[in-house]
Amino acid sequence: MGRPLEVTTDQTPDGRAKQVRAFYESHPYPPPASNLDLQRERGRNPNWSKAFSLLLWPGRKPRPNRTILVAGCGTSEGAVYALREPEAQVTAIDISKTSLRHTRDLQHKYGLRNLDLHRLAIERVGELGRAFDHVVCTGVLHHLPDPDIGLRALRGVLAPDGAMNLMVYGIYGRTGIYMMQEYCRLLGICATAAELRDLGATIAALGADHPIAGLSKWATDFRRPDALADALLHPQDRAYSVPQLYAWLERCGLSFGRWFDQAPYLPRCGSMARMPHAARLALLPPPLQHAALELLRGTMVRHNFIAYRDDQVDESQAITFDGDAWRSWVPLRLPWTICIRDRVPPGFAAVLVNSVHPYPDLALPINAAEERVVSAIDGKRSIEQILQAVGERADERVRRFIERLWEYDQIVLDASN
Repeated sequence: MGRPLEVTTDQTPDGRAKQVRAFYESHPYPPPASNLDLQRERGRNPNWSKAFSLLLWPGRKPRPNRTILVAGCGTSEGAVYALREPEAQVTAIDISKTSLRHTRDLQHKYGLRNLDLHRLAIERVGELGRAFDHVVCTGVLHHLPDPDIGLRALRGVLAPDGAMNLMVYGIYGRTGIYMMQEYCRLLGICATAAELRDLGATIAALGADHPIAGLSKWATDFRRPDALADALLHPQDRAYSVPQLYAWLERCGLSFGRWFDQAPYLPRCGSMARMPHAARLALLPPPLQHAALELLRGTMVRHNFIAYRDDQVDESQAITFDGDAWRSWVPLRLPWTICIRDRVPPGFAAVLVNSVHPYPDLALPINAAEERVVSAIDGKRSIEQILQAVGERADERVRRFIERLWEYDQIVLDASN
């Protein structure tokens, strides 16, 4: 049996921070990995680094040698970025000695000379005395006693033209999780091996109509003890709705850039485009569209997005399809997308799928002419050059198709020219 989690009754910020540190020393998360060969292969494919760069800065030429901060790196995320971005200089911080030990093992195994590790709280990141082009903080800020303090600290080390990739919990999709967290508190369930085993069996026995049932069918958090502890027994946990997220960024000196995967939040994508309210939704300003789609989808468990300093001079997310500038942009297919040509719906030549989308309705069927355009995208030629090569005119129909590819998270665009 594992040892019980030590929990104090001190509810001051320092007390809660100590609880979180103790939790991760006992239950490092994500579960430690010993093999990152897949990430190493991705680092050898230049399109992976290029795709991430264009997600962050579509208006600039990709910068592979950027400085990256991974804030709250856990057991492996710092090593993952160092492998995936071999030309970048990666700094990773975490409060857990256990997590950093696992990361250091990966650093030694893969000879990661571009990775620098520090045991440091996010709130104290300014002590590094450095500014970073790219700040990554996924799944961490919602565990801080005061996320505002943490986010402002990260903003303080973000370069003036830098970008943040942030992920925090979504409030509506985690309803079942918060119900089970309260259940665990009522019973005094602790993070021992036996308690976690019984808790996992209890969740598996719940009816299909319980709010947690949809999550437990696919979430790895319900199949591994330490991950189950992170989901249901964490001492500090909060979540955000879309409006709360926008307000949080504003009061911390940041501006919203885009969703990392934007299609689930857009009323013109998937089944949402066929709803009776689709036209009314499309008339809303983007923040309200995103808020409405969160309510309609109902199951978003996390929000993964890109943000910038609110005093940034240049517009980093420069993608708009007004005018003719789109013809000169260079599209790149995202490396994690798939083109399926077998058993497609009648009248279509292929179906495009983004493998990280959680919603099946976001698969995009395309006809034969559209499939020729997609097949010609090589990350080197402009849209106009591609259309000339496949014998298509840059008319309104084609413009809308390119826009749909971008909205559906099938391509990123180099608009730097």
